[in-house]
Amino acid sequence: MENFVEASSQQQFEDFLSVAGRLLTVVHFYAPWAPQCTQMNDVMEELAKEQPQVTFLKLEAEAVPEVSEKYEISSVPTFLFFKRGEKVDRLDGAHAPELTKKVQRLASSGAIPSGAKEHPQEDLNERLKRLINSASCMVFMKGSPQEPRCGFSRQLVQILNDHGIQYSSFDILSDEEVRQGLKTYSNWPTYPQVYVNGELVGGLDIIKELVESKELEKTFPKAVTLEHRLKAVINRSPVMLFMKGNKEGAKCGFSRQILEIMNNTGVDYDTFDILLDEEVRQGLKAYSNWPTYPQLYVKGELIGGLDIVKELKESGELQSVLKGEN
Repeated sequence: MENFVEASSQQQFEDFLSVAGRLLTVVHFYAPWAPQCTQMNDVMEELAKEQPQVTFLKLEAEAVPEVSEKYEISSVPTFLFFKRGEKVDRLDGAHAPELTKKVQRLASSGAIPSGAKEHPQEDLNERLKRLINSASCMVFMKGSPQEPRCGFSRQLVQILNDHGIQYSSFDILSDEEVRQGLKTYSNWPTYPQVYVNGELVGGLDIIKELVESKELEKTFPKAVTLEHRLKAVINRSPVMLFMKGNKEGAKCGFSRQILEIMNNTGVDYDTFDILLDEEVRQGLKAYSNWPTYPQLYVKGELIGGLDIVKELKESGELQSVLKGEN
């Protein structure tokens, strides 16, 4: 199929964009070990049949690191949408319905970034609600608390840290759909944006006003220690797996292997994606004295990583360990 192709170098990637010109090019950054990427390649192939004027391009993320780094690809699958050689939209994750909608919209219209002049989609609103409510205090910012990527975000992080505010964050530069959609959803046109218990507090100026009026601590939930937070997350489920990715899709080979083993046990378990929370990712290493991921816990106690789980499987002890019998 002429419009479903693969690039194995930066030069090939740039050549395909150049040939496509003003027509839409959809680029799938994938990993061969990730089953969700294989599934999305099948979706791409079907879309290529339906949209012969669109170029669908596969690019192995780890094989062409210079392209992945340029476009800040941190997980797979990730899809970028190009017209005239310029990125006009982005989609992170294996979301076939969203991919189909974006392709149909961008293929038949001008290159308007997602959410800029479109009616908010119900599924996007639901996603924004989940993100906003994923922590009692949620900050939508450019970059991360460890590496803010604009002056306003940097100032906000400094204020929150100085006052001991416990918060989670979302990098709006990593998701154009969220970046544009949240402006409409919250009726707040700029970033950073701060939410407490699902409600918008405001941006940097509002936070500064709360500091001056000495109302900041009253507005935000009381901070909890990292140790207390780690204990709470570890005990969220009797069997808890800390990994790169989640049940729906691993984002590294070790996590993929342990998922396959866990899914074959028939035992219920929950997962925590350490890529979404740098504080937990680093803090848990010291807390458990275990330097790598994945990490498996049963009833609040560390079992170990992939090698330990493999040994337990081979010895026939895994089922009883997961049930807390050993």
